[in-house]
Amino acid sequence: MAWVALVLAGVLEVVWAVGLVYTRGFTKLVPSLITVGALVGSMALLAYAVRTLPIGTAYPIWVGIGALGAAGAGVLLFDEPLSAARMGFVVLLVVAIAGLKVTAK
Repeated sequence: MAWVALVLAGVLEVVWAVGLVYTRGFTKLVPSLITVGALVGSMALLAYAVRTLPIGTAYPIWVGIGALGAAGAGVLLFDEPLSAARMGFVVLLVVAIAGLKVTAK
């Protein structure tokens, strides 16, 4: 269950990171409420996950899911460039996340 909570925490991290763009500096009420709610939910799920998982594994995976999702959202939603180098680094990130999962006790 801790792994499910960790993945959901990572997904909510993507939601709040992308939500920051839509808040327009927290001047838009609904996007701000969604962003803050996702942030609180992400932290709560991370806290639940680290009750079982080692912090040295859980935290980097949480950050990695958020970084991967935010990078993807940037390309899909905000027309950020997608170069071969950027794709290569995203692949490295996925490999690192998978490696942390595989080597966790």
